[in-house]
Amino acid sequence: MLSAEAKPYIEASVPVLREHGLTITTYFYKTMFESHPELKNLFNMGNQANGTQQQSLASAVFAYAANIDNTSALTPVIERIVHKHVSVGIKSEHYPIVGKHLLMAIQHVLGDAATTPLLSAWAEAYSLLADILIDAEKRLYSSNYQQPDEWLKLRVIDKQHLTDNVASFTLQPIDDKSLPKFKAGQYISVAVNIEELGLRQIRQYSLSDSPSKNTYRITVKREIGDEYKPKGHVSNWLHQHTRVGSTLSVSHPCGNFTPEIGDERPIALISAGVGITPMISVLNAIATKNPNKRVLFLHAARNRANVSHLDEIEQAKSLIKHLQTTFYFNEALGETPEEREGRMDLSHHVTPEFKTCLFYICGPQSFMDDQREALLELGVKPENIYREVFGPESLNHLMH
Repeated sequence: MLSAEAKPYIEASVPVLREHGLTITTYFYKTMFESHPELKNLFNMGNQANGTQQQSLASAVFAYAANIDNTSALTPVIERIVHKHVSVGIKSEHYPIVGKHLLMAIQHVLGDAATTPLLSAWAEAYSLLADILIDAEKRLYSSNYQQPDEWLKLRVIDKQHLTDNVASFTLQPIDDKSLPKFKAGQYISVAVNIEELGLRQIRQYSLSDSPSKNTYRITVKREIGDEYKPKGHVSNWLHQHTRVGSTLSVSHPCGNFTPEIGDERPIALISAGVGITPMISVLNAIATKNPNKRVLFLHAARNRANVSHLDEIEQAKSLIKHLQTTFYFNEALGETPEEREGRMDLSHHVTPEFKTCLFYICGPQSFMDDQREALLELGVKPENIYREVFGPESLNHLMH
């Protein structure tokens, strides 16, 4: 628990962080990478290049300060961070490095306003958060039966081109041993060496098939890049260089976006774009383990040709007795009754039957923010809404 002496300084930091948070985190990453360039192998340098990682960390620091007495609000965020850290191999010895450079950044940006008591308070607050994360990560490493920075060597046994920019890769152990089990909705990290960067880069990809097999399948969208965002180094590398017979280094399964499959409570799966991948895993698992479950499946895409694993969705319809599917397309052709044109409108679907169910959302950040807000306006309780975030997360819901 934060000391009584430190607490007023952390609370007083809230408006300061609102104004200067991004400047602080930008300086933090710059100096940390200058002192420890090896850490670039752990961080997503694409997110560094487009600024989203700096913004995300600024949001996280601000949310931590704003909710210093509201640990229940922070718990889901901390749990997600723990899974992400374990998936890339974060170790306890990394935390003092981060703490040192974060305090240096606060001192540099705030100047004379960064008094000794303020810096001492933030050192205490960071130490408390670091201890929480380290302990939780140790528990997750232990429950996964893995060591930090331990990677599985898996062979690609199948590659399928699903759309113009999306391909799936099916992986199995090179020694035919059993793979670590996973839950539908979880992800694995893939580590590859990018020659043009001179770095190893790690990315997370949702497992896109049922957990009932001794294989992992990931579905990867090739991020081409444009004037607004850089290209995806790892996704392009996988599309260009990975073939049947290739070997990949992957993490143990991680992630807390694990929809409830076994009970009889209805479930709603809401996705857009490549956010469909964990939902396919969930659909396939329900079809295998609980085909009587009531399922609402809603997906948004440019058009039908851009929907990955459409054949498996069609198959799920024949296996899951109470499955309702609706697609929202920018370019709807009206080929089937389930197609609708335009933005997703949840008011058509949150009927009394589904109003109290669990809602799972995955897709671009703005899409997830919009759907969460729509659900809240329709009377859905916030504790019944879960989101899977592929990149740095917006924490707007924690910033009061």
